[in-house]
Amino acid sequence: MIGFILKKIFGTQNARTLKTLWPVVAEVNAFEAVIQKLSDAELRAKTDEFRKRLAGGAALDSILPEAFAVVREASKRTTKMRHFDVQILGGLVLHKGKIAEMSTGEGKTLVATLPLYLNALEGKGAHLVTVNDYLAKRDRHWMGPIFEFLGLTVGVIQHDMPHEDRQKAYAADITYGTNNEFGFDYLRDNMVASLDGRVQRPLHYAIVDEVDSILIDEARTPLIISGPAEESTDKYYRAQRASRGLKGYRIVKEEVDPEWKAKLEEIKKEHDYIADEKAKTIRLTESGEAKAAKAMGVENMHDSDTVTERHHVITALRAKEFFERDVDYIVKDNEILIVDEFTGRLMPGRRFSDGLHQALEAKESVEIKRENQTLATVTFQNYFRMYKKLGGMTGTAATEAIEFEKIYKLDVVVVPTNRPCVRIDQHDSVYRTEKEKFEAVVREVAEVHKQGRPALVGTVSIEKSERLSKMLQRINLPHTVLNAKYHEKEAEIVAQAGQPGAVTIATNMAGRGTDIVLGAGVKEKGGLAVIGTERHEARRIDNQLRGRCGRQGDPGTSKFFISLEDELMRLFGSDRISGLMQRLGMQEGDEIQHPFVNRAMETAQRRVEAYNFEIRKHLLEYDDVMNRQRELIYGERDLVLKGSYEELKKHVLEMTENVIEGQLLAYVNPDIREEEKDYEGLIGALAEKFGADFRKSVDENLYGIESLQEEIEEKVRELYDSREKAFGIDRFHFLEKYILLQVIDTKWKEHLYSLDSLREGIGLRAYGQRDPLVEYKREAFNLFDAMTDVIKEEAIELLFRVQVVHEEKIRAVPEAPARAQYIHPESGGIKKTAEKVQQATEQGMDMESRFASRQSAPDQKPVPVHRQGPKVGRNDPCPCGSGKKHKKCCGMNE
Repeated sequence: MIGFILKKIFGTQNARTLKTLWPVVAEVNAFEAVIQKLSDAELRAKTDEFRKRLAGGAALDSILPEAFAVVREASKRTTKMRHFDVQILGGLVLHKGKIAEMSTGEGKTLVATLPLYLNALEGKGAHLVTVNDYLAKRDRHWMGPIFEFLGLTVGVIQHDMPHEDRQKAYAADITYGTNNEFGFDYLRDNMVASLDGRVQRPLHYAIVDEVDSILIDEARTPLIISGPAEESTDKYYRAQRASRGLKGYRIVKEEVDPEWKAKLEEIKKEHDYIADEKAKTIRLTESGEAKAAKAMGVENMHDSDTVTERHHVITALRAKEFFERDVDYIVKDNEILIVDEFTGRLMPGRRFSDGLHQALEAKESVEIKRENQTLATVTFQNYFRMYKKLGGMTGTAATEAIEFEKIYKLDVVVVPTNRPCVRIDQHDSVYRTEKEKFEAVVREVAEVHKQGRPALVGTVSIEKSERLSKMLQRINLPHTVLNAKYHEKEAEIVAQAGQPGAVTIATNMAGRGTDIVLGAGVKEKGGLAVIGTERHEARRIDNQLRGRCGRQGDPGTSKFFISLEDELMRLFGSDRISGLMQRLGMQEGDEIQHPFVNRAMETAQRRVEAYNFEIRKHLLEYDDVMNRQRELIYGERDLVLKGSYEELKKHVLEMTENVIEGQLLAYVNPDIREEEKDYEGLIGALAEKFGADFRKSVDENLYGIESLQEEIEEKVRELYDSREKAFGIDRFHFLEKYILLQVIDTKWKEHLYSLDSLREGIGLRAYGQRDPLVEYKREAFNLFDAMTDVIKEEAIELLFRVQVVHEEKIRAVPEAPARAQYIHPESGGIKKTAEKVQQATEQGMDMESRFASRQSAPDQKPVPVHRQGPKVGRNDPCPCGSGKKHKKCCGMNE
């Protein structure tokens, strides 16, 4: 009551918004007389004039009235359509980054041309997002002449479009396409191996057509690019057989003594691998690598194309040495189940990452599961929130206004119709059974057909459409069934649905985006009759169906037929209505029509809408965790792809410092007692990472971790410089990019798999009185933190220990798996790498010097560096007086 009174005094938020926009519409109208007098060439020149004004610092809003007037005039000259004032109003709403609710037939496609033109003038691209390829293509060809007349370029994105055409379409000033194509292109762009492979520019401005369908109905379904996690499970079995044939030696702390070095050499001769129980790492000896290569059927374990085999063998050995049955995991129902190390509880649905779970399955001789692995994923909610400015339009958004505001920060503005709506919305008719309801629908359709009026019958499923079609066939009533499978045919059928006597059966959502134009004489007979056979769980879907009639002031009627057996009635609204029908003594075939029924149905729909909103909101909270991580990983890829030589060098050296610091903390942490420090383990780990002997550096700095870190960093920088000199700057820069991208993509793919597995079982934490969302955030962070460490370590190890690879071997490297490539042709970078290597060869580069030999690294003498003046430590204060460490200041590029 209070709200009603306040609305009467102050008006609604919608009315206040419209009040501020109507004066701008008047400004647009004021320009019309002047613009009409311009020649075609003068009208076209306005685009260049606007661009110059924007380049000079003018704001978009300052040129808006004139720009809208120019588009209105260009539309009159090209499409013979003039924007009504309410369409100008709708254009203002879209430009402001809001959602415009405009009734069916109000010309939303034409409305979008106004803000698209204005925002495209900035030269950053403007996107129009539709629900299917047909509408994108239709709207581009329908509205394209307006933009082209004014000198703008227009592109359209279609499924299976060639890569070059796709790049060209995105480079256009205005681009039409579907939500799926825009989203998948974003994911593909963040999987390419070079900037040349990208198609999208930074996301600037977009208008989403049928915004409720895309941002709400499809919000729960993420876009996923996936591929087979492994081409064959046979590799796991071979790796397991190889691990059984290898003899290992497990390092324990008590065995570290002054004679350890000599002892270690003897151990290496007698064993195939060394298992470090503390670090949980496996190091193959020379004999072990030879035996493993033979067992895996490869020449050696060092080529770039045998990295996978080496990884599988080491993972199988980790499973053998460090994971114990009935302690770390159990075997139940032919499946490996993880045991929580803290609670001892089983963790169904969880899987170890990085191939470890498959290694355990091979170890225990249970079925190794082959699964499609997520390579990249994003929800529409998070994708569209990346646009700098976003607008939307639909005929039905007001009922979801709260969700649009909370999730997307988008206000809904209901734009008035050009002509008053005279459609008659009749009360619902309620029947006891579905059989009675459909018989009543058939009688209603026959009556409307007899009057010569067209009828559009809406159903909630294809199965119900086919059932109703068979009933109409029995009485020989001609009709057309529309099932939303073939979009172009769908549009043709909907366009003909307004002819006299036409009967069209369609699902509630079929034909969205296409208006039903009334045939000759239909207006006089009462217009189109819309007949709904069931209430949808969302009111806006029912409103969308109603809106099929009554366009532009045309007459029409809408009516819904409901039974107590309908899903919505059974779950939410049938008790009270059923009781009322029993009290009235209603018999089979009797109907009830009353405003109370309509209110009861809307109450039930509100409950379902609120429930679904909570589900979407909950899912978004989970996805926001992955979204932040995705932004960081994609930012890292951008740095690698776009970074200059100096930027990438700085980044790689920072990674080496992080790796060194991690190794020092793992083996000689200053917080542990001196006798527990493992200097031999540190020397071995550094040799494994950087391919050099650090014994002298360690021996000279036993009691000062900072000086030790400084000495190791200095030596690693010298190793880096010597490799850079041997390779050549250009080739080494290319190698850095290639290795970093490959490691990032591989580890991100594995991380997504781990998150999927975590998400599946996280709900069970609620039984332990723990919030699953909090638990998910905590564990996802830990997984991401561990992944970034692994990325640094593996990338650095590959960069410092990469081996000679001949040109013909590079060409023989297989591309991405066929199924993944079919889904995502641009995802692999190996082919482009081979092409770059070939290009380098044609320019006279020596392929043998492209990769330094792994075996030669420890024996290679670094070029001596002669310092001028006293040595400044990497961790010392910089002599320039900045207050920063030398390595973060003037010593950054030394």
